[in-house]
Amino acid sequence: MRTDTIVILGDKVYSNLFRVRKEALTYLYPEWDSLVANSSVATWFQTPEAYDFYCSLPQSMIPFLVAVMSEQDEATTDSGLRRFATCGLEETVTGSDGIHTVSLLTKESIHTSHTIKGLIVGYITRESSTIKQILTRRAIIIGGALLANDISTGELTMLLTSTRDLLSSRSIYVELRNFNDYSAWKDVFAESGFRYVPHLNFHVDCSSHEVIDANLGKSRKRDIRVSLRDGATIIEKPTLEQVKDYYQILKHLYTTKVHTPLFDFDFFETLYQQPSAHFLLVAYQDKIIGGTVCVELKNRVLYEWFVCGQDGWYKNIYPSELATYAGLQFAANSGCTVFDMMGAGSPAQHYGVRDFKAKFGGALVENGRFSFICHPLLYKIGEVGVKLLKTLKL
Repeated sequence: MRTDTIVILGDKVYSNLFRVRKEALTYLYPEWDSLVANSSVATWFQTPEAYDFYCSLPQSMIPFLVAVMSEQDEATTDSGLRRFATCGLEETVTGSDGIHTVSLLTKESIHTSHTIKGLIVGYITRESSTIKQILTRRAIIIGGALLANDISTGELTMLLTSTRDLLSSRSIYVELRNFNDYSAWKDVFAESGFRYVPHLNFHVDCSSHEVIDANLGKSRKRDIRVSLRDGATIIEKPTLEQVKDYYQILKHLYTTKVHTPLFDFDFFETLYQQPSAHFLLVAYQDKIIGGTVCVELKNRVLYEWFVCGQDGWYKNIYPSELATYAGLQFAANSGCTVFDMMGAGSPAQHYGVRDFKAKFGGALVENGRFSFICHPLLYKIGEVGVKLLKTLKL
């Protein structure tokens, strides 16, 4: 029995590499899908669809994938651990016999009897501004690691250290944004250098429409009722032109209030084409005035990735509230039992968005985040630099 780790990192010539990597990764997909189906900590963001989506956006991000596999190869006498790191047209293999280079993920380096025990999909951010890229390059792993329920301490340690080693020279910090409970593995994360950071979230029960309505706050029920009564409507299958209108509202929100980077429209146009993505837009007087963008882990969870609305623009119309309510209803209709609001801030800080989300009746959970600071000095400089850039509106 041997444990191997495959590591894949996109780069500037990524479009030329993807066809090769895609062919080599095809053998992983059935096993990967099985892990998603059976893992208690699965999310859409760690699926093959999410990885392929990240890979289609080389101008916005540098995708990466790390997979730990438990493999049985009777013909192999090496019982040590190996790491397969793919960062170009060659593959660097580290094993008990030293370091050497072989061709990119050839059949000879893939064993047919294998089980994926853990997998991490994420991306390194790209910024249009060189200054921002230097100060803010970060590796983001949305949803947290995808782990087999019986993953061993050694296998998880290998997954985390391989991820850390891959990203240390390429990002200022690595952040796993957990949407599930990882408390059983918290010590392993800590021993691998990942610090736990408290962070809140809301999980809304969508097991039935009756449950959704029973958990809604009174003010939310009223706002939704009058919005629909006075002419607001939900568009479940908008046109791309309507998505463009929505994007302008979202961009305005990020520019004036959120003050964090927002992906270019290409990101949303590509997401619009994904089978598990759902754009639920709010229309009023023949105009798009808000909406929510969700992705679905089929029959399990609907994730609210982006939401916005022109609140206060129209009398008795509450687009942001109506958008989230549309997401809740869509979740119930699709067989999803949980609506994940994807974050409610640090428990140590007041966060107005948390107050907004709380009135939809979800359970407040603290699954936190795991953070590894690759370059502490640059991290501190980056914190100051980002504040300065926001002040100067660069």
